[in-house]
Amino acid sequence: MTMKISSTRQRIIGGLLLLLIGIAISVYFWQMRLQKPLEIDMAHHQHSSGAVSQLGMHDHSPTGVSCEKFVAKEAPGPTRKFDLTAARTVLQLDNGETVDAWTFNGTSPGPEIRVTEGDRVVVTLRNKDIDEGVTLHWHGINAPCSQDGVAGVTQDAVRPGEQFTYTFVASAPGTYWYHSHQMSSIQAKKGLLGSIVVEPREPSAPFSAAKEVNALFQRLDSSMLLNGSSKALSVPGKAGEQIRLRLTNGDNETMNFSVDGAPFQVIAMDGRDLHEPGHLSGVMIPVGAGQRYDLLIRLPESKKVIVKSQSATGLSIMLGSGNEPELTEGGAMFSFVDYGTPQPDDPISKRKPDRSYVLRLGQSLFVKTINGHSFHEIPPINVKEGERVHITLINEGGGDHPFHIHGHTLRVISQNGTPLTGSPVYLDTLLMKEGESYEVELVADNPGLWMAHCHNLGHASMGMTMMLNYEGITTPYRVGTKSGNLPDL
Repeated sequence: MTMKISSTRQRIIGGLLLLLIGIAISVYFWQMRLQKPLEIDMAHHQHSSGAVSQLGMHDHSPTGVSCEKFVAKEAPGPTRKFDLTAARTVLQLDNGETVDAWTFNGTSPGPEIRVTEGDRVVVTLRNKDIDEGVTLHWHGINAPCSQDGVAGVTQDAVRPGEQFTYTFVASAPGTYWYHSHQMSSIQAKKGLLGSIVVEPREPSAPFSAAKEVNALFQRLDSSMLLNGSSKALSVPGKAGEQIRLRLTNGDNETMNFSVDGAPFQVIAMDGRDLHEPGHLSGVMIPVGAGQRYDLLIRLPESKKVIVKSQSATGLSIMLGSGNEPELTEGGAMFSFVDYGTPQPDDPISKRKPDRSYVLRLGQSLFVKTINGHSFHEIPPINVKEGERVHITLINEGGGDHPFHIHGHTLRVISQNGTPLTGSPVYLDTLLMKEGESYEVELVADNPGLWMAHCHNLGHASMGMTMMLNYEGITTPYRVGTKSGNLPDL
């Protein structure tokens, strides 16, 4: 009798295991089907499948103006030309290790592009030997649609032996970065990224004399690097000197930075200045994947300042010289909700938005979701030029979600229901911790077809990626295995 019961249990357990394996295999192939569709027109997908807009449906005509027609306007400044060649390279790191990398001009990160506000920027991308193809996306820069660098949406991936020339006007000063948006989760980690800084044409007095330090953090395969180095960055400086530290997180995970040895100010986020930023001490700065923070630090007497993150062991930034500072342990997290002061001539409109959307970011089995859907099955945000769009973003699970919308700047209205009372905050990448909700607004002032996705690029490759589409805009390009354009793989 006992043997019969035991045998029955074994059959039940075996049957359940086979069922679970079958479910896992089915989900896997379902995800692969979404990750690698045959052919998708991102201008016209999901137009009839349950819109997320709260203000009604709209007509979507297959005819219209192609994204290719939106190009850079005339620039008040000179033309600055750059050449970037993508190639397979064996890099020798300064810790003695070698890495099979994909590089721009033989380095990772690629060359820093530094221009001045108003310049016309012309960058020619050449692909030497990367079979999968490459592109250049200008993260945070509101370039014209045709220059956004998204494979299958704004262009075809540049194949070996081919080239593509990008042209845009550096209209907004700030700290930005560039990376390939073909198979982005793979290619950024392989090394196809770099920094771009747009200096103001007329620097503001408080910051004009500060020494510039640019710090780009990246993960090259399994190695965490700072400006391409596996070692700490040491910056000489004298007591009383001001340092403008431009922090860029090119990794996929949030980096929490401490500043030890002196008070500091957060003077810009994602390239946009904050109004009358106050001095901070003992506060941790959470920089989400893809985000940039500009810190202003005045060097003290007789001791150095150390900026570091526990997620980048050994990659401290040491400013000035002297004694070691007392280290911060478990400081409070920086909050922009009440930081700085309101702008006296704040242009925020009090009128109701033209459209409102709710985006719930979460996880379902092995995929990351927005409103329960993944990849091109997520209905797009549809807008018309000139509209004011209100978006409620909710992180329902699956880790930190730094949400990035191409081609536009988001104004943060509230966090967890609390309106901002300090400086206006404008971002292109909004870090959302699990359980947090934000209200943001954007002005639809850049016609085109725009990706909107989590900038933990691993999350985007698992499905957390969608579109913001202007009505009447089309594209001749397609995402999928037929074209080989896979922007968020």
